[in-house]
Amino acid sequence: MNETESYPISKLCEIVGIQRSSYYKWLNRQESDNEKFNKELLSKIKDAYEERNGILGYRQMTIKLNREHHLNVNRKRIYRLMHILNLKSVCRRKRKNYIKSTPEITAENVLNREFESNEFGTKWLTDVTEMKYGLQSKAYLSAILDLADKSIVSFVVGHSNNNELVFRTFDIAHKTYLVAKPIFHSDRGFQYTNKQFKKKLDDAGMTQSMSRVSRCIDNGPMESFWGMMKSEMYYLNKFNTYEELESAVIEYIDYYNKHRYQKRLNCMTPLEYRQYLRSVA
Repeated sequence: MNETESYPISKLCEIVGIQRSSYYKWLNRQESDNEKFNKELLSKIKDAYEERNGILGYRQMTIKLNREHHLNVNRKRIYRLMHILNLKSVCRRKRKNYIKSTPEITAENVLNREFESNEFGTKWLTDVTEMKYGLQSKAYLSAILDLADKSIVSFVVGHSNNNELVFRTFDIAHKTYLVAKPIFHSDRGFQYTNKQFKKKLDDAGMTQSMSRVSRCIDNGPMESFWGMMKSEMYYLNKFNTYEELESAVIEYIDYYNKHRYQKRLNCMTPLEYRQYLRSVA
């Protein structure tokens, strides 16, 4: 601000309660290294936020900036700078609706909420989730998640929530990782409690495990993935066609496996962490 006939500096300083000398000291001061660094961070934060359409909160933002720009900033600084920019994650969560089914076959909860693993292909979780497109149309996503690297091992999008959807998902995973013989954990949905699916598991040498009745926490990491995917992609968009939705799912899972850093994976992506596990085995 410069002195004008209408608003002299001396008058403005009197209004805000500061000394005229303090104003000129501020006006002529040199920008500190810390302030310069914060300016650079503000620009990087805005770019990263826009890159993923606003899904990054301050924790994910911190990991992304540190990994991709070789920085070492803490999340408190990123939280403060995002607050200055008025940037917040646009993600929100919805609860899952459960459908009861009459099982042909059930299994014990062999996994027993032991969600940690140090070796890929030893513990797999699976589930199906519903998504909508157009006016009233529905699509279904079946996926398998590995507990060691938290990667999505295989997935299939379909028009119907049926046995074929789940069987195809399993067949893709088994064909891709023939030597894997994991504990295979699911809820008690009708696709997982029929004799055909049990035979697939037996033929593949896998151990079937099921959540207890009305205990979604027994399949917690899978539920967490659904919440993450929907809050970071599905709830943020309106899909007019099945093809649009399917394309978005494919893009998101590719992003999740290859580019989404996770603090619990030592700030690596799932596929990076898989390679790390193999290197230390």
